[in-house]
Amino acid sequence: MAEKILIIDDDAETLRLISLMLQRQGYQTITSNNGDEGVALAKNELPDLVILDIMMPNVNGYMVAKYLRADPTTTEIPILMFTAKSQVDDKVAGFEAGADDYLTKPVHPVELVAHIKALLTRRYARQTDKLQLPKNGFVIGVIGAKGGIGTSTTVLNLGIALSEKNDADVICAEIFPGNGTWGMELGLADTEGLENILLSKPGDINIDLIEKNLIKTVYGVRLLLTNSMFSKVNSKENLKKLQLLLDGLSRVSKTVILDLGVPTEEYYSEIIAKCDMVILVTEPYPTSIERSKRIIQQLASIGFGKNKLIQTISFNRVRADIQLTQTQIQERIGVLPIITIPSAPEQAFQAAIHFQPLTKIQPESFASQQFHRLAEQLLTNMKK
Repeated sequence: MAEKILIIDDDAETLRLISLMLQRQGYQTITSNNGDEGVALAKNELPDLVILDIMMPNVNGYMVAKYLRADPTTTEIPILMFTAKSQVDDKVAGFEAGADDYLTKPVHPVELVAHIKALLTRRYARQTDKLQLPKNGFVIGVIGAKGGIGTSTTVLNLGIALSEKNDADVICAEIFPGNGTWGMELGLADTEGLENILLSKPGDINIDLIEKNLIKTVYGVRLLLTNSMFSKVNSKENLKKLQLLLDGLSRVSKTVILDLGVPTEEYYSEIIAKCDMVILVTEPYPTSIERSKRIIQQLASIGFGKNKLIQTISFNRVRADIQLTQTQIQERIGVLPIITIPSAPEQAFQAAIHFQPLTKIQPESFASQQFHRLAEQLLTNMKK
């Protein structure tokens, strides 16, 4: 996701040149030629960084910096003062007004970009530090070879089984806005937890905010929900916030399971990188198995299968005589699924009409027991 930079300068040529240069470096830019408008833009757009000139009529750069630092919504935005005023007293006044860095015009583009990168890096480091607690949670990402294959069902029921087996707090999280199903399945009204967090300012994403938006259930798991309609939150535009959220979840609970759906977006690997283990949900059907093979290859390129564990499970939803055997699956994707979840249409229907998880509507069924066996195997791997 491109960082958004606000440039405030009363010189039109400076605005044009800096904006063009930063866009070529992959940044998104917004511009203002006066201090009043610059302050308003900062509050409305919440840029990742502000480049600020000092010598402007009416509201100068010092005043702009003080306004931004005094407002809670903009107080943490890094400010780079970029001005022709080069005296020591000018620089001191800039830092006292709230600037994080100070550059004198003219400057080489490489030096300007280096200062911008340094300020952005420090800002993200401060945001992560605000979570306060060390990472101690084990994060499992669950991926589907295709949609409708049982990914969300796996996350929810595996989370319940892990909670029961380990007698520990487990968080199950729907990660992509607008793709929620658990709220409907369990009859829950509050399904805006993910949106509430991603609509917050990066500096406000902390332990308290995350805890506030988790839904406690009677099944031993806590849920982070998103709605099932078109969402007003775009994951790509909020990638940094999403990464802060995932860091926070791993500090709130020792076991976090993420419903990652089907890998489709270009930023998907940055979310996967937060996981300690990935579970790939597939089915014994040629197209799904071919897709699974490609996903495994992509995961291997970012360390899964070597430094991080990847496991595969299979959902059987068709007759035995028209599906691939376990041996055929292993031959095609290179790994044998560690567990097979059988088709249980009647159990799934009863779960739906009673707003209950699959494993709770018929705890002794074979499908339910398979989720508990999966939990046992994962607990063994997590303790290694």
